[in-house]
Amino acid sequence: MAKRVAVIDIGSNSVRMVIYEKTSRFAFHLLYESKSKVRISENAYQNEGNLQKDAMDRAFNALSDFVNIISSYKARKTLCVATSALRDAPNKQDFIKRVSDTLKLNIKIIEGQREAYLGGIACANLLPTQKESLTIDIGGGSTEFAYINHKNVSDTFSLDLGTVRLKELFFDKGDIKGAKKYIDEKLKVLDNIQTSKLIGIGGTFRAITTAIMKKNSFPLRKLHAYQCEANEFENFLKDVLNAQQSELKDLYIKENRFDIIKPGSLILQRVIKKLMIKDLITSGVGVREGVYLSDLLRNSKDKLPVNYNTSVRHILDAHVNDKEYSNNLNTLSKHLFDLLQEKLNLDAKYRLDLGVAAKLYPSGGSIHQFSQNRHSYYLLQSSLEYGFTQEQIVLISTLVRYAKRKLPSACHVQKYKVLLPKSDTLNALSYLLTLSIYLLNHRPRNIDFECTLEDNKLIIDSKKEMYLSKEDIKYLDPLEDLEIVFN
Repeated sequence: MAKRVAVIDIGSNSVRMVIYEKTSRFAFHLLYESKSKVRISENAYQNEGNLQKDAMDRAFNALSDFVNIISSYKARKTLCVATSALRDAPNKQDFIKRVSDTLKLNIKIIEGQREAYLGGIACANLLPTQKESLTIDIGGGSTEFAYINHKNVSDTFSLDLGTVRLKELFFDKGDIKGAKKYIDEKLKVLDNIQTSKLIGIGGTFRAITTAIMKKNSFPLRKLHAYQCEANEFENFLKDVLNAQQSELKDLYIKENRFDIIKPGSLILQRVIKKLMIKDLITSGVGVREGVYLSDLLRNSKDKLPVNYNTSVRHILDAHVNDKEYSNNLNTLSKHLFDLLQEKLNLDAKYRLDLGVAAKLYPSGGSIHQFSQNRHSYYLLQSSLEYGFTQEQIVLISTLVRYAKRKLPSACHVQKYKVLLPKSDTLNALSYLLTLSIYLLNHRPRNIDFECTLEDNKLIIDSKKEMYLSKEDIKYLDPLEDLEIVFN
């Protein structure tokens, strides 16, 4: 697979382009992203699905710029897909031929079930593992669903439900009752689906989530993996549906969505009610990532390896030079966790988070050694994008920020209190990470000492003096009823 790959997704409402860069076999990161709300389906549904000239011109101009951007990044491969608007358009070949002849860009129209599947594999691979969930991708012309059980994607559906379609067929005519009847009729295909979790893909879901986050002054500026209980989500949807257009701004809805946010909200409302959804998860990934992953993982049944995290691997590839030290920190921190878990009353789930924090702790040093902790913190909070909950991202980044320092500050804890564990847990994990760093101050190729716990003593057995470790541990804020003894 080419090192840099561009993906273009031509939807009914927006045309989006992303460029990904591989850093190793399955590790990649987002290099560039752009979108344009060209509304290629505008007025199509009132004209037997035919694309209109102005809309096609807007889409063509956006694609022209995208092609230039892709060239500037020297991407070796471009994958361009189109969904509902072109799928439904009798005159689609006119647009496809124009783009091919002029821009040398080949557009592949994907069927609805394939579109649903691509969104499904993106969520299955790049969100924290969900036992059972249903993805929903509300577009301008259609809505796609995919059922996920762990990383397995099945039961894909594509329905002629979309924000622009509903707007032109019902909302512009004030026929809300007709819109509800139309939606409910389409949703009958979900009668046999049973799940309490809904994963939202696409612009409508993200717009609602963004608004809820702003309303709640949510401390983390990251949509991906945001979780919300159904009651709060439904109440917000009700507010949107009851609001006058002039009031949508007060609900943190962007002006360019004023005309289509209500059709999208109504679809969501009817789906949540029908399936009795309890929890909603926002996905920052969708069809574009699915197209990329289906190419990257074509020989791996569209699944990343078990226990593999592409974000962690990318950070290691790009920002950690001393892999031995990183691996030793990871190993030692988890060993100390195992020794002290019961004594410190730590939930087993935090073992992974501590290990990731230890492994990626050195990453900020690639930017500036004297500000390593601060750079590691910002790097992890922004780049630990895939496979982690938002709670995990904040915890891991917090641990590296305060490593080798005093315990996390009261100001920081207060800011992220809705995402961080209780203070005793946070302080214990912070202590374990700092202790691991201090014990490896002499940078052995392999861990050359043993740690054992006897009553309230953590005993460090080593044939070496470990002078630097002893000196630094003197300044480590001690844990109650725990003494560190060097033999």
